[in-house]
Amino acid sequence: MYELDAVDSKILYFLQKDARMSLKQLAREVFLTSPAVSARIDKLERKGIIRGYHAQICPEAFMLQIKAFINVKMDPSQKSGLYEYVQGIDNVIQCDCVTGDYEIFMEVLFCSTVELDQFIDNLQKFGETKTQIVFSTAVEHRGVPIELG
Repeated sequence: MYELDAVDSKILYFLQKDARMSLKQLAREVFLTSPAVSARIDKLERKGIIRGYHAQICPEAFMLQIKAFINVKMDPSQKSGLYEYVQGIDNVIQCDCVTGDYEIFMEVLFCSTVELDQFIDNLQKFGETKTQIVFSTAVEHRGVPIELG
């Protein structure tokens, strides 16, 4: 658990909305100097609260038109092998160990259903799979909800 003051929360809020926001602009928003904001960001990075910065890229720009969610039901002894396998597959954009009927839940992007099918065939050596192909997305990943006081 991290203790964040209102200023840290505001900095995180604005960086999450626009990671390219300048220090000068951030300083104006939180009523501090640029060096003070920079020091706070450095501290948040060192503590692991800010894990990185990234660009949100349209998958279709790379012909990745098939988005799917795959559940895998498997023997727990297979988990490390599956983790090793999917870490080498760039099309797996997230893989989580979950509760419920399935042990693994992953999000994948592929150019075609043929490629997706081949990937699922390879996954089945680890266990039973259940796949859902996404038709549309109503809410994109929008980050951590940060309450501003």
